[in-house]
Amino acid sequence: MIFSYYPGCTLKTKAKELDEYARKSAKVLGITLEELPDWQCCGAVYPLAQDEIATRLSSVRALVSAKDVDRDLVTLCSACHHVIKRVNHDMETNEDIRTKVNNYLELDEDYRGETNVVHYLELLRDVIGFDELRKKVINPLKGKKIGAYYGCLLLRPSKTMEFDNPENPTIMEDFIRAIGGDPVIYPYRNECCGGYIALNKKELTQERCNSIVASAIEKDADMLITACPLCMYNLDINSTEQKLPVYYFTELLAEALGVK
Repeated sequence: MIFSYYPGCTLKTKAKELDEYARKSAKVLGITLEELPDWQCCGAVYPLAQDEIATRLSSVRALVSAKDVDRDLVTLCSACHHVIKRVNHDMETNEDIRTKVNNYLELDEDYRGETNVVHYLELLRDVIGFDELRKKVINPLKGKKIGAYYGCLLLRPSKTMEFDNPENPTIMEDFIRAIGGDPVIYPYRNECCGGYIALNKKELTQERCNSIVASAIEKDADMLITACPLCMYNLDINSTEQKLPVYYFTELLAEALGVK
């Protein structure tokens, strides 16, 4: 199975592990991730203004590239997934945005949101299936109590993202079970880490991260996993009172599959 793949900027710099182990694991699972040619930064933040067209263009170019080869577009970084999927929804449902973007890009054929945007975790759940993933595991993570940290970008707005139940998600816990670990359910797993205010309101970010880590420790978690480079940074650097190891979920996936 071949999918178009959008890695995003951070996976080429500070979050190389998220990307590297995703690619290695995909090969074991029979998946080919074909990196898009000449992709550009998605902008990292979804533009809320309806007349803000320029910041949507790079996402649309990626979506069009996947459409041109008739493939689903796989994303990995939570922020990239959030931006690209919401922009795709705009192109599908908002005629004003769609018209302005298509006029600017001067495409041979108007883009109308046809590309299916898939997060890597959804690929594991919906394409491969967690039961099949379990069969591929050669190094089950037995005895490891793992807390899934969702954050906010994967889950909200829920009607657009359609990723999981925003209040009680299960996809990462099911993933943990599939690789042989023990998922830890803790109250703050889908609370925001304060990612976008980390520079100008550092104390508030630290407060949020301390609450998240304390919540996981209270439920006996040994570690946390995430799909977001910014969440990884905040939980690692800005949790100042208590500490837990934080890993990208692809690192544990690669370990379970024997390629790490």
